[in-house]
Amino acid sequence: MGKIIFYEGRNFEGRHYECSADCADMHSHFSRCNSIRVDSGCWVAYEKPNYSGYQYMLTKGKYPDHHRWAGFNDCIRSCRLIPTYNGNYRMKIFERPDFGGKMTELSDDCPNLQDRFHLRDISSCNVMEGYWILHEHPNYRGRQYILCPGEYNKHSDWGSTSSTIGSVRRVIELKQANQ
Repeated sequence: MGKIIFYEGRNFEGRHYECSADCADMHSHFSRCNSIRVDSGCWVAYEKPNYSGYQYMLTKGKYPDHHRWAGFNDCIRSCRLIPTYNGNYRMKIFERPDFGGKMTELSDDCPNLQDRFHLRDISSCNVMEGYWILHEHPNYRGRQYILCPGEYNKHSDWGSTSSTIGSVRRVIELKQANQ
């Protein structure tokens, strides 16, 4: 069970909406989102309704403005709770669509795919165990793409317009550093 609260104003002010389950369309609850408080659980907030657009991974903590969750703007329109997971983590990444080209198997975080594996493009992947975050740039920066177990035949399957991925990490529920 999780709990997240979205606020229209910065620093947890103004109209707010509390959520404890997935919500595909939140536009009727608030017009913009400038701060978020996560009381429990790991959440993915999406820029657009129906779990699309920019994705933001949110763990327990306080985010007093949209820059604190790496937001590109103040628009959040849907959210999804990531189930608690305590098992192993395994993912195969491929440089070409439909699981073609060079394959690399991961079971741990990787802050720089280019340095470690000489791999910059990921065009498909198979998440076998756990939940993962792909980051557009090294050192967990840039756009985020949250992946649950399953097969992703092409980069657009995880919501990306590009196959460029710089780093990957496991979704592990931790306290956010800036509480």
